[in-house]
Amino acid sequence: MTHVDGAGDRYVVGVDFGTLSGRALVVRVGDGVELGTAVHEYHDGVLSSALPTGRPLPPDWALQNPDDYRDVLRHAVPAAVSASGVDPAAIVGIGIDFTACTVLPASADGTPLCEVPELRDRPHSWVKLWKHHAAQPHADRINALAHDRAEPWIGRYGGKISAEWQFAKGLQILEEDPEVYHRAERFIEAADWIVWQLCGVETRNVCTAGYKGIRQDGRYPSESFLTALNPAFGDFVGKLDGPLLPLGARAGTLSARAASWTGLPEGIAVAVGNVDAHVTAAAAQAVRPGRLVAIMGTSTCHVVNGSSLAEVAGMCGVVDGGISPGAWGYEAGQSGVGDIFGWFVEHAAPAGVASHERLTELAAGQPVGAHGLVALDWWNGNRSLLVNHDLSGLIVGMTLATRAQDVYRALLESTAYGTRMIIEAFVDAGVAVDDLVVAGGLTSNEFLMQIYADVTNRPLGIIGSAQGPALGSAIHAAVAAGAYPSIDEASQAMGRVDEAVYRPDPDRARAYDALYAEYRTLHDHFGRGDNDVMLRLRAIRNAAVESAAAAHETTLETVG
Repeated sequence: MTHVDGAGDRYVVGVDFGTLSGRALVVRVGDGVELGTAVHEYHDGVLSSALPTGRPLPPDWALQNPDDYRDVLRHAVPAAVSASGVDPAAIVGIGIDFTACTVLPASADGTPLCEVPELRDRPHSWVKLWKHHAAQPHADRINALAHDRAEPWIGRYGGKISAEWQFAKGLQILEEDPEVYHRAERFIEAADWIVWQLCGVETRNVCTAGYKGIRQDGRYPSESFLTALNPAFGDFVGKLDGPLLPLGARAGTLSARAASWTGLPEGIAVAVGNVDAHVTAAAAQAVRPGRLVAIMGTSTCHVVNGSSLAEVAGMCGVVDGGISPGAWGYEAGQSGVGDIFGWFVEHAAPAGVASHERLTELAAGQPVGAHGLVALDWWNGNRSLLVNHDLSGLIVGMTLATRAQDVYRALLESTAYGTRMIIEAFVDAGVAVDDLVVAGGLTSNEFLMQIYADVTNRPLGIIGSAQGPALGSAIHAAVAAGAYPSIDEASQAMGRVDEAVYRPDPDRARAYDALYAEYRTLHDHFGRGDNDVMLRLRAIRNAAVESAAAAHETTLETVG
C-alpha cells in the first residue's frame, strides 16, 4: 500500500462480500491509490450440511447467515481505515459488491426471516448463497414454460434461466415451505439488503434486477406467467419490486447505526449495490465495449460491454446498463474453477504433492497433451453455456501411468476450454471480444494464466489490483459521492490494468486446438442430451441421501 497524502485528498471505501469472507478497502479518490485493507471471515461460512441449529440440509443446498455480513461492516471496515492511516472525516463515500445471486427472504422492515425466532430452524428462512443449486427442478419448469409461451425475455438469457437465480429460488421456497414464502414481504439480493442496512433505505440495483431477476424492458415476468407455474406465485414480483436505481447512483447516506458499526462519518454517500464481477469492470478499466473481464476465483464470471443488443445462446444475460450506464452488459460464467482445483488438492492429490504450488511446478514441465487427458469442468454444474447445475465433472484418458500432476493440469485446462466456449459464443452472436483482462485470486498462478492465453489464443491483461471487486466498489462510491460524473471517467482515473502480460504461443495454441476439439465433443455429448448419465446419477444420489435422512429422522422420533 502507498500512502502519500495531500491536504485536500478525499477517500472512499469499497467492501467486497465474497463466498467465505468480506474485504474492505480504503482508496484515494484522485488516483485510485489503495491505502488500507482488512478481511473478516464469516463465522458460519457456507451452510451446506446443517443449520447452526443442527438441522440437517438436503443435497445441493448452500446457505449463509446474514449477521456475518453485518460483522464485515463492524470489523473489516474499521480495521481497513485504521490500516490506511486516513482520517475518517476525509472519507466521502462507501460502496459494496456481493456474490450473486445471493438472496434472502425478509420482512417489510428488512429483518431477515432467519432472525425471527420461530423461523430460525426453517432452512428456507436463511440466505440462499449463489451456489445453492437445489432449485434446479424449479428452473427447469420456468424454462420449459417460458419456451412454451414464447416469452420474449427468455432469449435475453441465452434460452435458459439458472437454478441460482431469484425466480427459481423463490419458487422453491413457495413449494417446499409455503409459510416462509408468505411471511416474506421482501425477497432481496444480499447486495441490496446490505445497502439497506447501511443507509436505512430500501433500493434495488439494475444489475441484479436484470441478470438475476429477469427484469427486461422495464418489467418482470407477468403475473399470468407466474401463476401458470403455481397459482400462489403471482405475488412474487411484489416481493422483488423496490425502488430501482442505476449503477453509480447514490442509494442514500450512511445512517447513525451504520456509522457506529463502521467508524465512518454519518451522512456520507452510500452507492447502489452491485455484483462482484460486474463492479470489477470499472477497476480493470474495462467499461469500453469489447474488453472482456474474467473474474477468476472459486468460480469465474465473464462480463463484457457491447454497443448493441444481441442474444447469445447459453449466456447468463444481457442487461441495458447492467455493467455501466449507456451500454449493453453481457454476462456468462463457470460455476466451478478455483473450487475444482481446491477439491483435487484436498481430496485427491497424494501426500507429498498435495499443494497447488507443487502440482503446478510438476504440471508446467509437460508438453501440451502429454498427459493424454481431457476433462469437463462441471464439478459444480455448468452455468454457461448449458445452464444445468445437475451436470457433473468428467476426466477421460486415465491409465495406470496417470499421475496427480497430469490430472491437475487437465483440470486447469478444462476451465480454460470452458472460457473459450463462452468467448466463441459471444463472437458468433456478434458481440465483440477484442481483448481479455483477468482479475481475481487466480491471477497469481502464472502457469494457469499462460494456459488461458494459449487456449483462447488471445493476449491476457491482468488487473493492476489484487482487490478488483473492492476497488470497483470504491470507484462506484466515488461516483455516488459526486467526485466523478460517470463510472467511465472514474474508471479511467482510479482503475488500473497491466496490458498483454501473457501472450499466446503459436505452437501451444495449435496443440490446444486439437484438445479443445475433444472437449467440445464431450461437452455436447454429455451436456446437450445425447447421454444424460450425469443427470441420472445425480437423481440416484439424491434419492439415496434423502432416503437415509428420512430413516435417520424416523429413528430419532422413535428414540424420542
